[in-house]
Amino acid sequence: MTESSDAATAAFLTLHADLPRQGPGSAQTTRRLLDLAGPLPDRPRVLDLGCGPGRSALLLAAEAGARVTAVDTHQPFLDTLTAAAARDGLQERITTENRSMDAPPWPDGHFDLVLSEGAAYAIGFARALRSWRRLIAPGGTLVVTECEWTAATPSPEARAFWDAAYPLRTRRENTALAEAAGYRVLAARTQPESDWWAEYYDPLAARTEAADLSVPGMAEAVAGTRAEIALRRDHGGEYGYTGYVLRPRDR
Repeated sequence: MTESSDAATAAFLTLHADLPRQGPGSAQTTRRLLDLAGPLPDRPRVLDLGCGPGRSALLLAAEAGARVTAVDTHQPFLDTLTAAAARDGLQERITTENRSMDAPPWPDGHFDLVLSEGAAYAIGFARALRSWRRLIAPGGTLVVTECEWTAATPSPEARAFWDAAYPLRTRRENTALAEAAGYRVLAARTQPESDWWAEYYDPLAARTEAADLSVPGMAEAVAGTRAEIALRRDHGGEYGYTGYVLRPRDR
């Protein structure tokens, strides 16, 4: 990685530091997807992959009595989650691990629920489905959100942005990927528009206004962030996150 790209990455992380979320989402959406997954056992074993600052891990520990293993590669996010768990008296229920989501080390059938919200793109949706399936216990579920096209013919602006950042598929294509990976699709629900703004883009936009553009890489990070937010305002009806509730067919 070059010095300029190092600076841009550091500036990007500075912009995102201490935000409520690191991607579109809400507690209401998480609860809705969990309801669609069906009842959890007592004290369920949960793996939260790409947990960020841990909003969902905290919700599961507090509301479902879950024992959550929360995984991310950015230590400051894990530190934020550890502090929040201690604050809420949940430190005995949440374990954090700094590791990649790819090739998880746990044994087969180790978790009642595997959850990944807005993070599967880091290794690719198809690879995530294949890699995580074996971790799910009999009767268990994978809940994963993935950004996808919601318009039949996306605009050139939206297509250019996503083709460069992370090429999107349609729901039909993602459903076919899940089925080919050995899952039954129990539900697929588009996240509401409010999930993009209240805890993500609104505080992130405020952060860009206060950013110190003299910091190396910050002007580039701010420009890219503002372009992304503007794309959502102008073309938000063309793409969105969908929550998939999946169960291995042989479980």
